[in-house]
Amino acid sequence: MLVAEEKPLTIVIAADTYPPDVNGAAMFCFRLATAMHARGHRVHVLAVRGEAGDTFTEVRDEAIVHRLKSHSVPTHEYFRIVFPWEVNRKIDKLLDEINPDVVHAQSHYMIGQETLSWARKNQVRSVATNHFMPENLDPFLPFPVWFKKIVARNSWKDMGKIFGQADAVTTPTPLAAKAMRERAKLKNVMPLSNGIEVGNYELEDGETITKNDAPTILFAGRLAVEKNVNELIEALALMKSVPQAILEIVGGGEQRKFLEKIVAEHHLGARVRFLGHVSDEELRRAYLRCDVFCQPGTAELQSLVTLEALSASKPVVLANAMALPHLVDEGVNGYLFRPGDRQDLADKLDRILSMDEAGRAKLGAAGHNKVMNHAQDKTMNAFEALYRGESISAH
Repeated sequence: MLVAEEKPLTIVIAADTYPPDVNGAAMFCFRLATAMHARGHRVHVLAVRGEAGDTFTEVRDEAIVHRLKSHSVPTHEYFRIVFPWEVNRKIDKLLDEINPDVVHAQSHYMIGQETLSWARKNQVRSVATNHFMPENLDPFLPFPVWFKKIVARNSWKDMGKIFGQADAVTTPTPLAAKAMRERAKLKNVMPLSNGIEVGNYELEDGETITKNDAPTILFAGRLAVEKNVNELIEALALMKSVPQAILEIVGGGEQRKFLEKIVAEHHLGARVRFLGHVSDEELRRAYLRCDVFCQPGTAELQSLVTLEALSASKPVVLANAMALPHLVDEGVNGYLFRPGDRQDLADKLDRILSMDEAGRAKLGAAGHNKVMNHAQDKTMNAFEALYRGESISAH
C-alpha cells in the first residue's frame, strides 16, 4: 500500500531486448515493468522494434512500450540494433514528453546510452543495470580473436564511461560486479539479483505431475553457441550408470539444426526431445517432471532458468564458469562440472540420477532453500528504493 509521501513514480526502462524476445534480460525487464505497474507506478519501456518499420507505441498490460526503428543483424536469429542517427532525437523527444522521475538503462549500448545521456542533461535520477559481459558478443562477431579482444576492451571502457553517469549501478551477481569494478573501472556496483517468483515453481497442494518413464535431464534456454548444449547431448551418450536417461530441451535458436545433427550422429533420437518454445505453464511442468536440471553455458551472469529449476526443488549440474558456481553448494544441491569435459558432465549426471528419489529430494530441498535469497519481492523492493533515491544493501 502506498503511503502519502510515496507518490507513484513515472519510470522509463531502456531495454535493448524485450518480449517477445526470449532471453534473461528481456524477461527481467518484463518482470520489472509488471511489478512496478502492479505497485501503482506509471511505466514506459523504450525497446527495439522487432521488425522493419518506423517507431511506434503500443499499450501493453504492464507498460506503454515505445518500439524504436531497428535493423536486423546477420549473425543472430532475432537480435536487432538501432542506429543513433535514426533514433537518438526520437528517444530525446519521447523522454521529454514522458517527463520521467527516473530512468533505468539495461545496458550501455544504443538505447541505454542515449537514455542515460538525456537523464544527465535533464537532472533526472538514473539507474543502470548490466546483464551481460562484452565477451558474450563473441559468437556473433565475424572477426578474428585478436580483433574481438580489442572490441571487448573498448566495450568495457565504454561501459565505465556511460554507466559512470548513473546515480546507481547494479548487476545480478557479485562476480559480475567484481568484473565491472576491475575492467570498467566502476567503483560502486551493487550485486542485485534479477529475482524470480519462487512460488510459481512449487507444487500446489494436491497437484501431481506425470513424470516420464525414464530418468529425465532438462535444459531450458536459447539454443545458442555459448549455451554449449552440444556438450550436454554428447555427455548423454557417455552416461554409464543410467544409460536410459532422456534429455528434454526447451527453447529455440540458431543452433537447433546443428544440435539435431549431433543427436543423429550419436544415435540418440529416442533419448533427446526438442520441445521448442513453450508456454510458461508448459515450462513449469517441464521443471517439475525432470529429475535433474543442467546448464552447460559458460557465459551466464546469473541464469534465471537455473533459479527456476532450484525453486522447483530440482538438483542441478552446472558448468563451473562465470556466475553459475554461486548457485551450487557441491554435493548439497548439485554439482559443478569442468566446462568442455563431457565425461565429467556425464559422471555428475550419473551420480544424481543413480540416487533414489529421497536422495534427489534432499538435494532439491537444499536448492529450494538456497534460491529463497533470490525472491522477486526482495529485488523489486530494492529497485523501487533505488528509484526513490534511497540507499540499499546488496543481496
